[in-house]
Amino acid sequence: MQFARTLPRELVHRAAIAEVFLTDAERLGEDEVRLAAQLPRLHPFYGDVLGPRSHHDPLLLLEACRQGIFVVAHRHLDIPLGHKFLLRTVEYEVPDPDALACGDTPTEAVIGVRVEYRIRNRTGVTGLRLRFTAAIGARQALLARIDYAWMPPEKWTRLRAGQRHALGLGETPVARPGRPVAPGRVGRRDRANAVITPPHTSPDGVRTAQLAAETTHPTLYDHWVDHVPGMLELEAVRQLALIAAVAEGAVRAPTALPVRLRARFRCFAEMDLPLECRTAPVVPGADLECTLHQPGALVAEARIGFADRNTAGLAGALAAPAPHAHV
Repeated sequence: MQFARTLPRELVHRAAIAEVFLTDAERLGEDEVRLAAQLPRLHPFYGDVLGPRSHHDPLLLLEACRQGIFVVAHRHLDIPLGHKFLLRTVEYEVPDPDALACGDTPTEAVIGVRVEYRIRNRTGVTGLRLRFTAAIGARQALLARIDYAWMPPEKWTRLRAGQRHALGLGETPVARPGRPVAPGRVGRRDRANAVITPPHTSPDGVRTAQLAAETTHPTLYDHWVDHVPGMLELEAVRQLALIAAVAEGAVRAPTALPVRLRARFRCFAEMDLPLECRTAPVVPGADLECTLHQPGALVAEARIGFADRNTAGLAGALAAPAPHAHV
């Protein structure tokens, strides 16, 4: 596997070359692919952390896996580049947090990909469930699974137009403005990387916040899309859950690593409707439950667990790691 240059940006659906993390891909069999990725030492979003940058953000490695879903579809199933894609479920765990330790050079990762399931209709394969095993050196850094689907652009246009019309929305989305929380509360230095409003806590311990990300953000909105991107939804979950975990003493600092995540996307999140993120009350020994809501709709639901960086996932975790077979 080579790490000297990135894969073509259009292959992984990114506009900026700097946002392409995959450097190579090879097919090993009918259901197996191997990817190479280089993780930058300092990324303006994934590397923005309040305090020492001791470990890579697991969501950075998840993003490398997400880029792999396009490589598998386009390069190995011959899905045309113009097709549109949507996430259905995303799951991951970090079995060895110290494998994500930052070094003095860019980190090279090798990601094994296995097709677990093919979604079919009368036209053929329309989606996949992929399992990822990301290794850095000899250590397992991330185990993940992503379910996703695709469709031709003309079908996407009809689908989205019908959905937006049913909601009384115009043809072109217009993002809602928002005032983000102070970046330090979510472990960030750069205010642009805080994506939720200051949260409200109810008497029963439920926390709520609104999405407040700018569509000019160079990573979260690398290119124009007609809905809230799935990775931005996961970031909103991470940030509100961090605030809750710190407030309840589950972790010591908002720089804690998100070492486990399970998320299911129920429907599109519209940019021009309020998107509310909620966390259930913190339960000792359990991952945080989070949901995303828009008027009349459950958009997504997730569970997330953290570990303080200086404990490398031993003490300070919200729950013991889930068995590998469930990821």
